[in-house]
Amino acid sequence: MKGVVQIWTLLIVVVLSVQVHARALPDFTELVENNSAAVVKINTVAHANEKSRQQQSPYSNRQSPQQMPEIFKRLLQPRQQQRDVRSMGSGFIISEDGYILTNNHVVGDADEIVVRLVDRREFEAKVIGKDERSDLALLKVDASDLPVVKFADSEDLKVGAWVLAIGSPFGLDFSVSAGIVSAIGRSIPTENNENYVPFIQTDVAI
Repeated sequence: MKGVVQIWTLLIVVVLSVQVHARALPDFTELVENNSAAVVKINTVAHANEKSRQQQSPYSNRQSPQQMPEIFKRLLQPRQQQRDVRSMGSGFIISEDGYILTNNHVVGDADEIVVRLVDRREFEAKVIGKDERSDLALLKVDASDLPVVKFADSEDLKVGAWVLAIGSPFGLDFSVSAGIVSAIGRSIPTENNENYVPFIQTDVAI
């Protein structure tokens, strides 16, 4: 009987501990409701030209190009084929008149950019500016009275603070995930061995 009482006491302590920790966890629902409308999905298309060569003529190994009949020269000449490369990403609206911040790697090589809002409206966007080192790009759509996000002061950010991310990973529209700030002031080298400081490191999966 004494052992049973001890087990019940332990269970009560565990349950109370879980309840206390649960109350200490943040509630992100209001944050999502207030900001998700300003998050956009970005679809891009890049027109890539690639050369293709027709099957080699059986006479090509025996004759120089100058000696080939004209018909074989035309068949063996490289041809341009257009191949569309599609990609997607996320961004957020920073002004009511349609300025949108996103990543440079999302729109860097794009020939067509379409921005999709949470209410399913779609707009064609143009690139206003981009920076490879910071991996940022600024887009503009022809719209007005759009919902916007507010910038916080990064000076107040601390390691261990909660972070919420809203995006469209793998095409799953407007997904939400949470994590913490893992480090501040990270330096990440670019392909040209340039460093941009400071990056905020987080463990948010998005």
